Amino acid sequence: MSESMFLDKLSIVLVEPQTPGNVGMVCRAMKNMGLRHLRLVKGCRTDHSEARKFAVSARDVLDGAVRFDSLEDALADIEISVATTRRIGKYRQEVMEPAELVAKLREKIGSSRAALVFGREDNGLSTDELALCRWQATIPTSDEYGSLNLAQAVLIFCYEVSRGVMSGTIVPAREMAATAEMEELYGHMEKTLLEIGFLDPANPKHLMRTLRRILGRAELDTREISVFRGMMSQMEWATDASKRRDLH
Repeated sequence: MSESMFLDKLSIVLVEPQTPGNVGMVCRAMKNMGLRHLRLVKGCRTDHSEARKFAVSARDVLDGAVRFDSLEDALADIEISVATTRRIGKYRQEVMEPAELVAKLREKIGSSRAALVFGREDNGLSTDELALCRWQATIPTSDEYGSLNLAQAVLIFCYEVSRGVMSGTIVPAREMAATAEMEELYGHMEKTLLEIGFLDPANPKHLMRTLRRILGRAELDTREISVFRGMMSQMEWATDASKRRDLH
């Protein structure tokens, strides 16, 4: 796979960007490193003069940006979604640095599509938005002042991706399930596990986040998702059958 083909599979997703100038600078950073697919989840106007001013010669990237009403919609056709975050928490061993991420992308991307997801300038991505993404990545920064400008963060990741692609051959890989398929599985799983009493009805998302991480690491394909959903359906059938027996 050529460098241009690899970069063509990669999108940058901005969730509710707040400043038109930042969006313009993101477009410039993307074009500097050979990326051109930008997706926007709500956020500020991009027809603003500041956006066009800071995009400079990357106005074609700005004009080609696609808007979505939710992050779930923006990732629906994406197989490999990567949330960028500064909030490491107790699962820090699962969060990659940019060079690690690029190495994994080169190994896993195959015919899949990938997206790097960036959150709001003031408070990043929510917990639920992080959970929508298959992987997480962070940029190590100073403990004294670790906050990066949105465009700076995008530029660092785009640079690492561009450099990483040129450093070696992209190997073929099996195609993973798209985000929309994964979300359908998670929805089915949550419904079934609530029915059998495995999840706490007051806070089902707590344990579901753990299940998301486990299945995210498994890198399921479409057939494997069908197996899991078949298992959920059988559990539902068995639960209904047990309830019918109890009525007699």
